[in-house]
Amino acid sequence: MRVIEALYLVFSGTLAVAGLAMVGLAVRAYSRSGRASMMHLSLGFALVVAASLGTTVSAFATGFEGARTLLTVNYLITTAGYIFVMYSIVAPD
Repeated sequence: MRVIEALYLVFSGTLAVAGLAMVGLAVRAYSRSGRASMMHLSLGFALVVAASLGTTVSAFATGFEGARTLLTVNYLITTAGYIFVMYSIVAPD
């Protein structure tokens, strides 16, 4: 494994841990407050984490072939996640 691949794994893992912590905090806030915006926030962060982990696993499984397709799917799922995050901020409760 090259250094760049190891760094990619480390940063993907860090993003996953931080993102899942945010999901957990948002779910806990939802269970305490019952605000739908907290559920939208947790869904958004979950999608961002799923995109990151899915891209990492797919990249190593395919030997980093098809990078354009991987990045396109990653950006699609990440964008959907951030739309949920933005909606959780602006949506009325």
